[in-house]
Amino acid sequence: MLELSQEQLRKLQMIELELLQEIDRICRKHNIHYNIIAGTLLGAVRHGGFIPWDDDADVALLRPEYEKFCKVCELELDKERFYFQDHKNTSGYRWGYGKLRRKNTVFLREYQEHMPYEQGVFIDIFPLDYAPNNYYVRCFHNFKCFIYRKFFWSEVGKAADKKKFMRGIYRMMSKVPEIKLKSSFNRFVKKSNKKRTNWVRILTFPTPNKKYGYLVKWYEESSDIVFEGVAFSGIKDYDAYLSFKFGNYMELPPKENRKVHPVSDIHLI
Repeated sequence: MLELSQEQLRKLQMIELELLQEIDRICRKHNIHYNIIAGTLLGAVRHGGFIPWDDDADVALLRPEYEKFCKVCELELDKERFYFQDHKNTSGYRWGYGKLRRKNTVFLREYQEHMPYEQGVFIDIFPLDYAPNNYYVRCFHNFKCFIYRKFFWSEVGKAADKKKFMRGIYRMMSKVPEIKLKSSFNRFVKKSNKKRTNWVRILTFPTPNKKYGYLVKWYEESSDIVFEGVAFSGIKDYDAYLSFKFGNYMELPPKENRKVHPVSDIHLI
């Protein structure tokens, strides 16, 4: 595993800022509603930019906006500098959300070296799908989300999991044909969005506090927030959202919890 120097980390963050600006440019031009979320929004509120030890950035869009973004990207994206990946357009890609990447860079996460697609510096672009209003139905929906997440992850988990038994389980799960897994997941996405509810979530990403979703109103009401000197669209009621996700979000975590993702190879520009 490579340990990034402070200089490398800052270079990485500046490339990610470039990626965020490209998303913002496209979305503003085509009236697509997005929000910076999670640690990116927390960084904007608490630090005015990146959390000093953070090595990624996150954006979320409600499903119709996400699909519009994907379509617009085909013609609008600056393809001399960037490329967009998701499970629909990239063979071997096993995440239920998209990644915008910077060309002429390398950012290999540990145990993902064998994945059969280009892996440049990226930011995650999350689609938000509806989750049931009824808590117990939402719990069952969450279980389905968990199963899909593990099947997608199995191609990495068969090498990454610390337990030999689990590596074996993931090895078996990874044998499910990619086309069948993705087709099943696409049907699950469609079914999740049949009915508008008060809750949304990233289907293949865990949620906090055993609520198994986030209030949709948080993502519907946005305002500009300054991040690294640039105005991006962020959740207007960031206090409610960040409190829900992080608790006392203005308090810095202990140093031992200020971790970056394990990386096996990196090339920055």
